[in-house]
Amino acid sequence: MESPQARTIFFKRSNFVTHLPAGALFSPAHYWMLRETDGTWRVGFSKFAVRMLGDLVDQAFDVPEGGPVQSGKIIGWIEGFKAISDIYCAIDGTFCGGNPSLKGHLDLVNEAPYDAGWLYRARGEPDRNCMPAQDYVNLLNATIDRMLAQQKDPPASA
Repeated sequence: MESPQARTIFFKRSNFVTHLPAGALFSPAHYWMLRETDGTWRVGFSKFAVRMLGDLVDQAFDVPEGGPVQSGKIIGWIEGFKAISDIYCAIDGTFCGGNPSLKGHLDLVNEAPYDAGWLYRARGEPDRNCMPAQDYVNLLNATIDRMLAQQKDPPASA
């Protein structure tokens, strides 16, 4: 019998293609989260977020394992060739630690964002703005629409 987490939703738009885990929740900031059997949440960047960051070179968390976390608060940072970005928490609760497999292998985030490339684990409740995968498809479509419109008609510089 297939695991509900193993099912995916295929998404293709413009030059972007991904298979979204159907059982995941997604945040408006392009994080995904899956509840593990022990009740913790495994959280990572969506493939869309990874594409915006580019190849990754370094990352760290500023919250100690066991420390309190709150949705929308910065808990660490990640550096890519395209940008340095804050890592925001998508859970209200307790930080359970970063993915130890990423040490020296940040390429896992790009290669397998919904599997081995997860970022951190936390115990608690997901942000109230998180949505199921099908709603995230709608968010991706709206986001890509805005990006394509900006490419076609860039804002005038001041």
